[in-house]
Amino acid sequence: MDFIKPIIKIPVNRLILYFLVFLSLPAFSQEKEDFNILLIHVDDLGSTDLGVFGSDFYDTPNLDRLAAEGMLFTQSYSAAAICSPSRAALLTGKYPARTGITDWIRAKFQGGSGMALPTDLEENDGQKLRTPKNQGFLPLEEVTLAERLKEYGYTNLHVGKWHLGEEGNHPEDQGFDVNIGGNDLGQPPSYFDPYLAKNASKDYVLKNVPPRKEGEFLTDREGDEIVNFIQNQQERFFIHWAPYAVHTPIMGPSDLVDKYKAKTPGIQKNPTYAALVENLDQNVGKVLKELDRLGLRENTLIIFTSDNGGLIGNPQNPVTINLGLRSYKGYPYEGGIRIPTIVRWPFKVAAGEVSATPIMTMDWIPTILDYLGEPELEGFDGQSLRAVLENPEEEVGRDLFWHFPHYRTPDVVPYSIVRSGDYKMIHYFDGSEAELYDLSNDPLEEKNLAKQLPFIASQLKTKLENWWKETDARLPEVK
Repeated sequence: MDFIKPIIKIPVNRLILYFLVFLSLPAFSQEKEDFNILLIHVDDLGSTDLGVFGSDFYDTPNLDRLAAEGMLFTQSYSAAAICSPSRAALLTGKYPARTGITDWIRAKFQGGSGMALPTDLEENDGQKLRTPKNQGFLPLEEVTLAERLKEYGYTNLHVGKWHLGEEGNHPEDQGFDVNIGGNDLGQPPSYFDPYLAKNASKDYVLKNVPPRKEGEFLTDREGDEIVNFIQNQQERFFIHWAPYAVHTPIMGPSDLVDKYKAKTPGIQKNPTYAALVENLDQNVGKVLKELDRLGLRENTLIIFTSDNGGLIGNPQNPVTINLGLRSYKGYPYEGGIRIPTIVRWPFKVAAGEVSATPIMTMDWIPTILDYLGEPELEGFDGQSLRAVLENPEEEVGRDLFWHFPHYRTPDVVPYSIVRSGDYKMIHYFDGSEAELYDLSNDPLEEKNLAKQLPFIASQLKTKLENWWKETDARLPEVK
């Protein structure tokens, strides 16, 4: 037993110290970070609505600079082609098919949506299919990102659009300490203080945004509220900034509208929308400047993204153009689901990097929890992007899915989508021919390969069928 004598002679406190050092080695511990989070989830911002993403008309110097200081994602996808499903996916890390929120939620003044059981169906007079009723709120049983961050000691602020249910299902019911503007509304009554629409219902009012200065622009107000919150924080914080911009009603500050009326248009040419976009950029810049002033730049993770593709509105005078992509918000093509995404975190995310790996809305919760050292990242449909943020050449290998089992007038019928590698297939539930595209060679989705490549189309259909079962997706029924 002589071989154990040298160990016995080491003081017990020294042995404990050695043991703790041993446990701190990478093989025995998860690296944890202490950081603030600013997650900016813009409404209806198209894939090419920023200068850095190729806009030929809109000026966005602050967001262009944010991209230069961080990582830009060229194949970032929203969880749906419309707002409420993507917002629920962002906060839960789950596919819309899993939560049952697969369409936009009607506000109270629009008649509301209410609870939807899996067996509840819409009749859709004159159509072939009965379709699942949309879940009208984000159930309190769902654990949101804000609720998860509360466990880590974060103070949580929501500013802007919520659109995930009526009273009792607002941000303050889902883990946020402060809620400025969030209720069941999908758009502001007006962008100008006092933020009221003419002859509007009493239910068509922003929450916790009392009039402050007549004529003040809403996004300016949101920016000020965030700056004020940051100035008064002693603990680490999570800000979920969901600007009502750039959703309808399309309005902009008069000086910026005049600027764009005098500017030579590109393919994108709507001066009022351009003003709305640039005003958003100005307020992002205002918040970034305050983070710098307070010395919070280096320990604040910033994620900038959108909830779906850009809106066309009136085709004769489109709101925006999704340059280089097919179609718009609400449609199953790339223009409806491809979005601009930027991540900045000095010394964690290298500046000026570009990633082409496909990512999706649900990825942000596991990414954030990964950096917090959360050992359990299961139960999400998204994946942590930490490896990609630390190495832009890294790829996330998985299939991506979308599910919209509803009619949308005038020309959208219920569909599901799968993207596997470079192939993307759109399945229509009404029996219309499936569409198969090779995005690497056909980003405009002009050549349907479904008949030319029937084996690949069949494989992708099988993937969809398995995914429907896995997520308990609510499916349309033939009458």
